[in-house]
Amino acid sequence: MKGVKKRILVLTSASDLYGAGKVVLESVKALTETGHSVVFAASNDGPLCKEVSDLACQVEIIPLAVIRRKYFNFKGVLNRINSFIRSWSALNRIVSTHNIDIVYTNTASVAIGAIYSRKRGLKHLWHIHEIVPGPRILLKCYAHLMRKYCDAVLVVSEAARKHWMSIDSRIEIDLLYNGFDFEVVDDREGLRAELKVSNETLLVGMIARVHFWKGQQYFLEIASHLKSEIKNIKFVMVGDAFPGYEYLYDDIKADIEKLGLKDAVINLGFRTDVHRVLSGLDVFVLPSILPDPLPTTVLEAMASEKPVVATNHGGAPEMVIDNVTGLLVPWDDAEMTAKAILPLLTNSDLRREMGMNGRQRVLKEFSTGEYKRNLVRHIEKL
Repeated sequence: MKGVKKRILVLTSASDLYGAGKVVLESVKALTETGHSVVFAASNDGPLCKEVSDLACQVEIIPLAVIRRKYFNFKGVLNRINSFIRSWSALNRIVSTHNIDIVYTNTASVAIGAIYSRKRGLKHLWHIHEIVPGPRILLKCYAHLMRKYCDAVLVVSEAARKHWMSIDSRIEIDLLYNGFDFEVVDDREGLRAELKVSNETLLVGMIARVHFWKGQQYFLEIASHLKSEIKNIKFVMVGDAFPGYEYLYDDIKADIEKLGLKDAVINLGFRTDVHRVLSGLDVFVLPSILPDPLPTTVLEAMASEKPVVATNHGGAPEMVIDNVTGLLVPWDDAEMTAKAILPLLTNSDLRREMGMNGRQRVLKEFSTGEYKRNLVRHIEKL
């Protein structure tokens, strides 16, 4: 009921400050600003927990039986069963201690939130950020939980909504675009001084968790084609790997060597000053090879007045207007993508125009105020 203050348990899979982490932080801010009580539970400690703690919220680090592809084997299943049992016990303690009314689960990988809420008779809102590619049996399980074990399901893009509706058209799903107070830093020269490159050097960058579908290797293929056409160009990569996927670093290093990009690629790893990095770039690239539901870095790049080159699937077409705020390109043809980017790199006026258009669009369509109002409205309806 509207006006009644809720006691809400927020569950999230990780405590980093990548896309889903930044979104749930905005959710916690919205709930606390409107007088609701929040207990925040994450599967590991990290910068997100510190941010939430600064909002005077109780923070718990507990096992949450997070679902990852690396557990899709016999030993992994046993590991998840054990984690599930420990999760259940921890959730019992938190719910009883804080007299929780609602469980708000952030990301699909924390499926225990739906199951636990149903068994305890609690209201449950599931905020889905993912377009999960499969296997089919896993998708069916997710769809069953969404339809039978949730009081509300939110997704971050129309692409995500269509994906889950294609699994089970009976699921009731609402669309809620992400929204942020976008921090913009004007420090183009600062990044270039750090990287020891001149102001005339073109900087093309990507920011993403290191994962096989995020497209780091595709980015390098694109870079190899661009490097053959433009000499004064460098490629900046930002992001670290999910635990268990560190082997991808070796694959990336091997590709850099194979493609002759050793002197052209600068890998900065994890950075907390993403906005400063964005300020120094000339072009931002989102090279995801699988549909990315609504990548936060695209919005951040647009807010920083950078033209965005994004692969044409997932939520990117809902953010990037082709040839207006950036370019939509193939996810499976590096040469064609490089050819599409070349005119942007050789025309500073075009980059500036697209960047300004992008900033206007993101401030109008992806505002934090609209996001917070709608998130609270969904919670207060439960």
